Amino acid sequence: MRWATYRSDPEGPDRVGLVCGDVIHGLPGETSLMDLLGDEALQAAARRALDDPADVVPLDVVHLRPPVPEPPSFRDFMAFEQHVVTSHSAIGLAVDPGWYERPAFYFSNPGSIRGAYDDIAIPPGSAKLDYELEVAAVIGREGADVSPEEASHHIAGFVLLCDWSARDLQAEEMRLHLGPIKGKDFATSLGPWMVTADELVGADVAMSASVNGQRWSSGNLEDLYWSFGEMVAYASRGTRVRPGDLIGSGTVGTGCILELSAVHGSQAYPYLSVGDRVQLEADMLGAIDATVVVGRAPIPLRPGLSREQR
Repeated sequence: MRWATYRSDPEGPDRVGLVCGDVIHGLPGETSLMDLLGDEALQAAARRALDDPADVVPLDVVHLRPPVPEPPSFRDFMAFEQHVVTSHSAIGLAVDPGWYERPAFYFSNPGSIRGAYDDIAIPPGSAKLDYELEVAAVIGREGADVSPEEASHHIAGFVLLCDWSARDLQAEEMRLHLGPIKGKDFATSLGPWMVTADELVGADVAMSASVNGQRWSSGNLEDLYWSFGEMVAYASRGTRVRPGDLIGSGTVGTGCILELSAVHGSQAYPYLSVGDRVQLEADMLGAIDATVVVGRAPIPLRPGLSREQR
């Protein structure tokens, strides 16, 4: 099943619907996908959507919102070995042996989730905007200290994810041994829909990214070093995961400009600028299609600080 959150009117309320081909079978009222994430609830909602839809509307006439517009939390891992090795090499670092012992992640900003077709503004103070081609699991059932084998029962579905990154800000702030912070928390694109776990587990999922119509990135979800079961298990260790939480895979190999420019040079793969159109795709998960737009200038924290210190 594919589930989308949408608005018939861009200023109207969020609606939830079952995606069937090129149309959405909407559920009545202002139901949130968060309310349906259990297996039984999703199955019952699908029957209602097919048998007695509140509306049936073409996908291309609605405003698609993030499938989960306000996740309780968002953990983004680094689970693809090729990306980890190449991106570390790009900044002169070797991969810490600990990465092979446990999956690493950081917490990002649930308040900056964007829809699949929303514009992305250059973050304040950045000149090195990057995309990152990823997939995220959506937690459907609460759990604590779950095992990797049990974790599959806690995943409701999967979404395509773009973890937008300001590489210059990220490099500056991580010298302080915290973060990433402002290099990451300004935007994360999701969607256009959530595919239920039963359809995606074990599937061959090709992933790609293009900039201004030219293919830049290609990979496959099966290249994960750490499985989603292992990621969910580690995320829940000593705490809990909750319905709606996002568990990001991290970047697939070749799936960002940082990695591509390190291998092929910055002239071949420059960072994004205003007007660039970025398209990310994955089998079954649909496409993210975003245009880079002008952002805001940073507001100085203290008078007299240089631009680089603001």
